[in-house]
Amino acid sequence: MIDKFEEQLHKDLHQFLQSMKEIDARLPECPDVEEKWEQIAKAYIPDGIREFNDFPSASLGWMMYIGMAVAKFWDAEWEIYSKIDDLYAYMRDKRGYDSMDEYIREDVLLLRGIDYTVLEKLVGECASRVYNALRHQNIEPGTKEAFNAYVSCLHQLYLFGAAMQLNRMGYYMKKM
Repeated sequence: MIDKFEEQLHKDLHQFLQSMKEIDARLPECPDVEEKWEQIAKAYIPDGIREFNDFPSASLGWMMYIGMAVAKFWDAEWEIYSKIDDLYAYMRDKRGYDSMDEYIREDVLLLRGIDYTVLEKLVGECASRVYNALRHQNIEPGTKEAFNAYVSCLHQLYLFGAAMQLNRMGYYMKKM
């Protein structure tokens, strides 16, 4: 059931982000970024779960920003960033959990003005779509199934955040 749910999330986000011209039909592949997922998820989940009831869109959306940041780190200085034991704590501790989105948009992605605002709205829309899909699963809160569904949401948001950022930096997977 969870695999099918994650597959549905993947299809929905892929279709939505492709319609927004944020990604191509074929997603860029970046094993280095994908390999960081598990470590980041383990570090993030305690904070994400704590915030989820009051701020579900932030709890979900922050993971999309984290995916974008890790892709940016990969492109810029991976030999340095890949050695950081806890990349999530590294980002969170710059300004705290509540302002991590601003830190990533301003200091990692170097966005200002309209680009800053457009990304904020786009991530918010993706988080809302995922939260809506999660709510419609009718999973009992506090169960193992609910936890696994939440992790599936975070995983897809991380992967699509990375894919969006790779695309923005010019990494495309098109037939030659």
